[in-house]
Amino acid sequence: MLLNLTAQQITGIVLDKDTKIEIRGAYISSINNSFSTKTDRNGQFTLPNAAVYFFSKEGYITQRVNITKKKSRIQLIAISESLNEIIIVSNNFKNKIQNIPTAISVLTRKDIQRNNVIDMTPILNTIAGVFMHSGTLSTNRITIRGIGSRSPYNTSKIRAYYQDIPLTNGSGISTIEDIDMTTLGKLEILKGPSSSIYGAGLGGTLQLIPIKTEFNKSVIESDYTVGSFGLQKYTLKTAVTNTKNSVNLTYTNLHLDGYRANNKTDREIITITTNHDIGSKDKISFIGNLSRVKAFIPSSLNEDDYFENPSAAAYTWAQSKGFEEYTKGLLGVSWQHEYNSNTTQKTSVFSSFLNSYEPRPFNILKEETNGIGIRTRLIQNTTLFKNELNWTIGIELFNDANSYQTYKNLYNTVPSGSELIQGELLSNFKERRTYFNLFFDSKYTFSKKIHYTLGLNLNKTSYHLKDNLINNIPNFSGNYSFKTMISPKIGVVYKNSLSTMLYGSISHGFSPPTLEETLLPDGLINSTIEPESGWNYEIGSRGQLFKNTVYFDIAIYRMDVKNLLVARRTSNDEYMGVNAGKTQYNGLEFTLKNTFIKTKNITLFGFHSFAYNDFKFKKFIDDSNDYSNNLLTGVPKLTYNATIGLESLNGFYTSVNYSFVGEIPLRDNNSVYSDEYQIINTQFGYQSNTNNNFQYNFLVGINNLTNSKYASMLLINAGSFGGNKPRYYYPGNPINYYTSLKLKYLF
Repeated sequence: MLLNLTAQQITGIVLDKDTKIEIRGAYISSINNSFSTKTDRNGQFTLPNAAVYFFSKEGYITQRVNITKKKSRIQLIAISESLNEIIIVSNNFKNKIQNIPTAISVLTRKDIQRNNVIDMTPILNTIAGVFMHSGTLSTNRITIRGIGSRSPYNTSKIRAYYQDIPLTNGSGISTIEDIDMTTLGKLEILKGPSSSIYGAGLGGTLQLIPIKTEFNKSVIESDYTVGSFGLQKYTLKTAVTNTKNSVNLTYTNLHLDGYRANNKTDREIITITTNHDIGSKDKISFIGNLSRVKAFIPSSLNEDDYFENPSAAAYTWAQSKGFEEYTKGLLGVSWQHEYNSNTTQKTSVFSSFLNSYEPRPFNILKEETNGIGIRTRLIQNTTLFKNELNWTIGIELFNDANSYQTYKNLYNTVPSGSELIQGELLSNFKERRTYFNLFFDSKYTFSKKIHYTLGLNLNKTSYHLKDNLINNIPNFSGNYSFKTMISPKIGVVYKNSLSTMLYGSISHGFSPPTLEETLLPDGLINSTIEPESGWNYEIGSRGQLFKNTVYFDIAIYRMDVKNLLVARRTSNDEYMGVNAGKTQYNGLEFTLKNTFIKTKNITLFGFHSFAYNDFKFKKFIDDSNDYSNNLLTGVPKLTYNATIGLESLNGFYTSVNYSFVGEIPLRDNNSVYSDEYQIINTQFGYQSNTNNNFQYNFLVGINNLTNSKYASMLLINAGSFGGNKPRYYYPGNPINYYTSLKLKYLF
């Protein structure tokens, strides 16, 4: 409809309340239906005058708004069961999930809150194809479709971002444990090497998205949690906003004695996020995260101790009172500029630092890391042959300097109970690691039912190592630069109805070795080592059925990876990284969410996720050992997760989560397996009326309700020393409890 604009006209924008993403195509009508319009591709609208209007969009709750200001900001609330309408932040084109030709899972703020707010493990393990090992709160390993299972104590070969700021360092290690879950508004998991804009990592990408507060609403919130094993966690959150600015500040303090000996953890985290509208074309946001942690390390146990005395720590770690203590910071500034209605540029500048001190039985590690980087991309909306074409091109450049020294740990030379003694310097290294990413991505809408995506990623990774130990022979100094990796992807989406779709994709990914994996025992750089790389072939479907009461997501994939990186023992205490063979990943993932009952007073819902992992070494010859056709170590063949929940209008809610994990091969020769196990977690609580300014929420939770014995983390191919049995197992917690009280006041 053409408008006769006057001086009294109203302009504004319609946003998603949770993500603050602009909503295109939102329908606006006057109360008497005499006027109607829609928002443009940037979510903007123009109205003839101040009046009462209805704002509506499929998948959102219709709002009746009395418009009185010349510039208005309208925020629509997504209907939780209308999952097809979820907009994916980690996609440059603000696509709905039903328009993306790749396997992607989303955990909303409500999904996160349904689990305990201490440990991210049970939350991530609800996602089909994702499996997180957790030895302690600070010792974790995340695998996606089996990628990363060979990393001993951390997450590798997976990219991670916090609002477009990398959480992955120059060696490819991702750490998300220092981002407090209470600050997250959403978590997106892209599975497989399908995202050219995030580095084409073999495993996939984790995108952590912070909570964004409504504009013109300020809030203060306090949360106190107590539980088993000395758990205490205090959280204080505040948000101050006006029409153009929002500032969110969160402080958390956690103490946990732990189930096992030498297991105490103290952690403080301060997080600040801000968003600012600068004029009509520019937006600036800031993210800062500072964490201070001291966590004692119980380490792994052998089979006898695991079954007979699981609360014990490994002997040498208990004797040395081993721990890690560190301060870590992350800073980032992002700027978004709209050149016009079709062209946008987004740029982020970020920096990080780490100061760490880790006394271990075999040495003491001191480490300092400083990183800096930039990420920028140009996004264009245009037409080609009268059809819509969206494309983006950008770069990411990251450089970090890592200095670390090891010293003798003389704990066994002093009386029991004394402070540890730092001995002579054993090693003194400085690494410089450079990661360069050039990426292109595009989406072409061929018709209302079919669209295509095409992407390309170009990566260059290089290391420089300087051995600063005087008179060290051999000297480990050297440089290594991997050949340029080019990773294409192509995908197609076919919408067979308004609510269901089919997709297919082919994509390439890679994971470079860490610098340590490039070193030979004689101190020289191994110039023949290659990054792991592979092709992923995938088909899938997702959508909603039965009047949007059932949501399904199914994916079938195959990924062939070559140049598998393994650690080969060259002597009793020396290893070297080698490319040992090829691995084939065949998998099936299925997710089902359904609403059994939805009335004015009650909602009963269910969730199921299932993954079948047929991962094998196709060709794996490690020195003289042939492991070809064996199962990949560190990954269960079957996982199943189910949740049933109840929410009532009067404020009562409850949920029960069931998790099954199949047996896991622990050695490359498949001679040892862990036992399958089942875990049940539950919580119930009461939440006051959310329409009031003062709100409270009280809940009680029980983890491992059936007191199952299980290993929460496993060390594959564990060695045995001095005639002792290999230490594969990190015992999981027995039945434990927690209770939380949250108070909130809106100004």
